[in-house]
Amino acid sequence: MATVERVIDGCSLGEGPHWDVPSQSLYFVDIFANNILKYTPSTKILTKASLEKSPSFIVPVEGRSNEFIVSQESELVIIYWDGESEDVQVVEKVCAVDNSEKKFNDGKCDSLGRLWAGAHIVPTDDFTQAQPLGTLYNLDTNNQLVDQAGEIRVSNGLAFNETTQKLFYIDSLEQRVDKFDLDVTKGTISNKQPWFTFHRLSISGYPDGMTIDTDGNLWVAVFQGSRVLKIDGNKCETLLDTINIPTEQVTSVAFGGSNLDELYVTTGSVDGFGKRETSPPDSGATYKVTGTGAKGLPATNFKLHQ
Repeated sequence: MATVERVIDGCSLGEGPHWDVPSQSLYFVDIFANNILKYTPSTKILTKASLEKSPSFIVPVEGRSNEFIVSQESELVIIYWDGESEDVQVVEKVCAVDNSEKKFNDGKCDSLGRLWAGAHIVPTDDFTQAQPLGTLYNLDTNNQLVDQAGEIRVSNGLAFNETTQKLFYIDSLEQRVDKFDLDVTKGTISNKQPWFTFHRLSISGYPDGMTIDTDGNLWVAVFQGSRVLKIDGNKCETLLDTINIPTEQVTSVAFGGSNLDELYVTTGSVDGFGKRETSPPDSGATYKVTGTGAKGLPATNFKLHQ
C-alpha cells in the first residue's frame, strides 16, 4: 500500500518537479512566489532563490555545472545557481514567444535533450475561462521555438515513451490525456488521439502535471481533485490506481530517490482556483509517496545548442 508523507511546506503554487540523479535532489518551482527550489532528502535541506519573473519549470543544462534552463513567463533563459545561496545570475536569454501575454507552463526534455514546453494565456482569477490560444513548442538546433500543436487552453503535463514512439500530453481544460505519435529524431509529433478521458469514469478535477514509469504507465496529478491517478500507458481509457493526496490543488509529479521509486507530488494553495479556501500546511506542500511498486526513468537534462 502506498504511503503519503508531507516533506516540504509553504508553496503558493508548487510545480515543475525534476529529480536530479547526480545530486540526488529535487528541483522545482513556486510559480506565484517567483522562486526556484532545491530539496535534498538525505539532509532534508530546502534552499530557494527568487527570480525577477515567475518560473514554471527548471531543468539542469547538460555538461554545465549549476546552470539551468528556466521559464520566466514568456521567455526561456539560462541561469547560474549554486543551489545553496539566494544569488541567481542570468547567463543568457534563449528565446521568447511572439506574444508577451502568452506564458510558459510545463516543460520537459526528450532523450536527445530537446526541450518541449507549452505556453498559454490564462486568466489569473479563473483558469477555466482560458481560450484556445496556447501552443506546444519545442526548441530546434538553433534554439528557436517550433510550433508542434495549437489551439490549447491550459498547457500542462508531458510524458515521453520513446520505446513506443509516443508523446502523452495534457491540455487541462479538455479533462483528458492525449497521445501523439512521436519522431524523436526529427522532433515532431502527429496523429493526436484521446487516451484517457476523465468523464468516462466520472473523475472530477483537471489533469495537470504527469510522469511515466518504467512499465510505460502514466502518473497524473489531478488539480482540484486531491489525487494522483495511475493510468495504463498501453491500453487506452484504463485506470490502474488512485493515490489520495490530503489537499485539493495537486499540480505535478516526478519519480525520485536513489532507486527512482519515490513519487514526489507538488501542490498549490492559491485562493481563486475553484473559489475554495485553502488550508496550510497540507495545501502548498510537497509530498513523497512510497510503496507504489513503480519506478521512474531518469529525467533528461537540457542540451544547449551553440
